[in-house]
Amino acid sequence: MKDLFLAMQKMVSFTRLCQWLCLMLMLLKIECSDDVEMTFIQSAIAKGAVCLDGSPPAYQFDKGIGEGVDKWLIHIQGGGWCESTKSCLLRVNKTNGVGSSTLMQKFNFTGVFSSKQEFNPGFYNWNRVIMRYCDGASFTGDVEKVDPATNLHYRGARIFNVILDELLAKGLNKASSALLTGCSSGGLAAILYCDKFRAMLPATSQVKCVPDAGYFVHVKDISGKYHFEKFFTKIVKLHNSEINLPSMCTSKMKPGLVSSVFFTTTQSAP
Repeated sequence: MKDLFLAMQKMVSFTRLCQWLCLMLMLLKIECSDDVEMTFIQSAIAKGAVCLDGSPPAYQFDKGIGEGVDKWLIHIQGGGWCESTKSCLLRVNKTNGVGSSTLMQKFNFTGVFSSKQEFNPGFYNWNRVIMRYCDGASFTGDVEKVDPATNLHYRGARIFNVILDELLAKGLNKASSALLTGCSSGGLAAILYCDKFRAMLPATSQVKCVPDAGYFVHVKDISGKYHFEKFFTKIVKLHNSEINLPSMCTSKMKPGLVSSVFFTTTQSAP
C-alpha cells in the first residue's frame, strides 16, 4: 500500500508538472494582436455617406503582402439595428460607436485578421479589412432628407458604396480572390450585397460571401407571433431600405411584407 501511495503521489506531481508546462507553452504562444489604424473617409461627407449622426464612415485596413497582395478578406461589422428614431438616437449616444464614428474604438486584428502565419495560416498575408458599422440598417438605408429635430442621417447604402470605392482604388479592383464576410447585422449585409460585390470585381476573380449568424428565419417566435417581421418592416420604412434590397425579392412581395427579404433571400456569388 505504501509503495502504491508513493507511486500515486509521483503520478500526481508529474501530472501537475505536465499541466504547468502546457500552460507555460500556451502562454508563450498567446497571439499578439495587430494594431491597425482607423481610416475615416472625410470626403464621404460631401456625398452624404455618413453615420447616423453625420460623422464620416470608417474602416480598418491592413495591406496584404507576398502571395496575398491581390487577395482580399473584407468583414462587415455587426451591431444590431434601429427601427425607430428613439432607438437610433440611443446608438448615437452610446460609447460603442455603432451610430457615430466619433465614438468608435479600434478593433485589434486577431484570429482570421491576424498578420501572424502561425495563428492565421489561411489569410495572414491577405489584404484584411473591417468595414465599421454605424448606420443601424445593415448598410441598406438611403434617405435624402435629414431629420431636423434629431439630425439623424439614414444613409447606410452610401457608406457601403464609398468604402468599397476606396478599397477598389487600393487594389480590390485587381483582386484574384475576395471573401466578403459579416457577423449578425453584418452577416445580413454580406447576404444582401453579395451579388453587387461580385459585380464590382473582375470576372476572373474568385469571389465568395460568408455570412456569420446573418440569416434570420421568418417563423413565429415563442409568443406565436411574427415579431421579427414587424421589427424589420419598421427598419425598412425608417431607413428607406426597399430601394437597396434585392429586386428579385421585392418584385414578388407586397410593400408591407418587404421585410421578409431579410429572412428569405438566399443570394450567393458564383
